[in-house]
Amino acid sequence: MVDIKENRRDSELRAFASGQQHDKFHGWLTLVGVMLAYGGICGSVTYAYGVFLPSMSETFGWSRSSLSGPYTLFVVIGGILSPLAGFTIARFGARKNIIFCNIFAALGLLGMSRVDELWHVYLFFGFMGGLGIAFAEYLPLTTIINNWFVRRRSFAMGLLFTSGGIAGFVFPPLIGWLISCVGWRVSWILLAFVHVLLAVILAGAFIRNTPEELGQIPDGSAENIWLDRLTFLSTKQVYSTPVDWTLGEALRAPALWMLIVLFSVILFVLMLLTTHQVAYLQDLNYSPITAASALGLMLGVSIIGRIVCGILGMRFEGRYLVAIFFACMCLGVLSLMNARGIVFVYLYSILTGIGFGGIIVLLPNMIGAYFGRTHYPRISGWTIPVVTLAGAVSPVMAGFFYDATGTYLMPFGISAALLFVCVFAALRLRPPVK
Repeated sequence: MVDIKENRRDSELRAFASGQQHDKFHGWLTLVGVMLAYGGICGSVTYAYGVFLPSMSETFGWSRSSLSGPYTLFVVIGGILSPLAGFTIARFGARKNIIFCNIFAALGLLGMSRVDELWHVYLFFGFMGGLGIAFAEYLPLTTIINNWFVRRRSFAMGLLFTSGGIAGFVFPPLIGWLISCVGWRVSWILLAFVHVLLAVILAGAFIRNTPEELGQIPDGSAENIWLDRLTFLSTKQVYSTPVDWTLGEALRAPALWMLIVLFSVILFVLMLLTTHQVAYLQDLNYSPITAASALGLMLGVSIIGRIVCGILGMRFEGRYLVAIFFACMCLGVLSLMNARGIVFVYLYSILTGIGFGGIIVLLPNMIGAYFGRTHYPRISGWTIPVVTLAGAVSPVMAGFFYDATGTYLMPFGISAALLFVCVFAALRLRPPVK
């Protein structure tokens, strides 16, 4: 078996040296596969639960707060198990994680159609769905992108996260329509089959772990020069580490901890806004429809930020883009704090959406650029629990300050201050040196 692997590696190296590759560059089909998987997970799992919540609450008489518990468990498991997910990706490959763990998540969706007790929801959605997110979503999908793309990494990341934003628009109204037509139990069953189709069957058919498996190289060859012209890719390459860092080396690098801090602030602010923004605007006497529309507009505009950042990331260094997108979010939060007129509400949604959309692309892109492909899943896996904890703390903190003071001035002010500091911190960020 070892001889076979060595012969295969030798033949791949000869193909690289001669400039020949097997078939067309498969990276674009792999990108389609990870987009289907990410869109499927976001649409049928992450964004679906809130749509089902009112109907299930009415059926069983469970309070909204009691039904929020399983979603909290879902988020926590998705974060704290990321280091283990990074190990399994490095050991077995990201593709197996994506296929088998999405099957497990689909079984959880099927189980949701049969719930009769609250602990069933904790089991099928909180636990099984959380395992699916931890082992089959962000980490393995961004690992695949980092394996297949180097110069075009940010562009591919932008498209990947755009698929999640599109799913956030398409799936909730579709699920709501299904519930009104066939009820919530049948809707969970249909959603499970849709999830299997998108995230298991189609994604599994397209995705390959690395270009080396097919005797290819990252980014393909000159056949993709049209993309460089279309996206104005600079002839001067954006920084990408010439060596692969191990997990231990990366954890000792200040640059990794700076990235962790920057993106912990982003999730801290985002979770605070998505949890309390609607209530805050209603306190300012905006209608419930206007308050909810502002949140939807922010998430919708984030799609623009993801695409624009994906293109700009191939031309400009990530730290400069991070600073710009942090500044956008800071201005957005300041607009929200002064939202006495509807213009400031829309300004908040647009600036915050663009800023968040850009930064969500930059995190995995910069980790791959700074620390390499080989150990990316393990390195990135250790960042997620810290970032998840920061996101889990902020809604509780905001609620505490509101109960104590009767306003959201303090938590929003803290958010704006953190974003402002991060603008300058990002500009000081430098690639690590061994």
